[in-house]
Amino acid sequence: MSLDLLFQPFTIKNLTLPNRLVMAPMTRSFSPGGIPTDEVAAYYRRRAEADVGLIVTEGTTVNRPAARNDANVPVFYGDAIPAWKKVVEEVHAVGGKIAPQIWHVGSARGQGADWEPFGKVDAPSGLVAPEKQKYEPMSDEDIADTLAAFEQSARHAREIGFDAVEIHGAHGYLIDQFQWDGTNIRTDQWGGPTLPERSRFAVEVIKAVRRGIGEDIPLIMRLSQWKQQDYTVQMAKTPDEMSAWLQPMSEAGVDVFHCSQRRFWEPEFKGSDLNFAGWAKKLTGKATITVGSVGLNGEFLASLTKGAGAQKTDLSELLRRLEREEFDLVAVGRALLADPQWGSKVKAGQFEQTVDFDRKHMLELY
Repeated sequence: MSLDLLFQPFTIKNLTLPNRLVMAPMTRSFSPGGIPTDEVAAYYRRRAEADVGLIVTEGTTVNRPAARNDANVPVFYGDAIPAWKKVVEEVHAVGGKIAPQIWHVGSARGQGADWEPFGKVDAPSGLVAPEKQKYEPMSDEDIADTLAAFEQSARHAREIGFDAVEIHGAHGYLIDQFQWDGTNIRTDQWGGPTLPERSRFAVEVIKAVRRGIGEDIPLIMRLSQWKQQDYTVQMAKTPDEMSAWLQPMSEAGVDVFHCSQRRFWEPEFKGSDLNFAGWAKKLTGKATITVGSVGLNGEFLASLTKGAGAQKTDLSELLRRLEREEFDLVAVGRALLADPQWGSKVKAGQFEQTVDFDRKHMLELY
């Protein structure tokens, strides 16, 4: 099947991408004091000039005291904004497109056993995992201030020229902690027994970000069923439950759903081979990004902990799904982390020249 499918243009709102490849957001922790360096800007530029259609940055946090859990994770406010403007300029200089991923970790633990939050921790019910209480639940004032912080970061993104904005609503971080019944046991308007009720915070974040970026800039929402606290979680167990979850977000202003699963080829529900992105597109009519071990045949966790993540040169299954328009865009993570030229090599059919992912690639900005 022709690789040309991956290199067709795609337009959403005022953004036209040269191809369907997206650099997936990957936390790197190379921004001392939360400020991205010139090396970070060069890291993104290398991918943009090598046939990656859209760069989505690593998670970058909103202006809340404990929104990040690592001193070297970048922020998206204050003194970091001029540095992010340089990142945008570097990517645009080579014809690339870029979106920040706006993030709040909630009660998710940081790197190392001695990590301490930078301030009061935001968590819907104060839980770090099901039945594990560690913090106080967020007050209404905390929630209002957090929504305002998301809007502020979104406004900054527009002001300094980002091409789109992605909200991190996946993987057991703050927004996802509200959605998951394992970490949200509230009984007020921010909780409830159903997934749509628990997703009200996500909907309000989307509205806040939309206010910040305006109507013309594409808004991407990253979601997952699985959590870093539990890889087996499936919040929406049927298409109907998924529709009830996603439709309010779609109506609130999401243009693209970025559907995270550990392996893109795995079906989301029995009776259909559609993956998460396929179902999201079918149920909402919105564009979707698929992601999950694209370009690799190593097991998800093993590749991160043991360095096992050999390149997967056979993209026929990915292309088959793309050809039938199951999803619109394809996010690539570890393969691009290891090899900034991965997109150009794939475009040229030079699979044998791609660099195999190894855990060492997590330790430097290649």
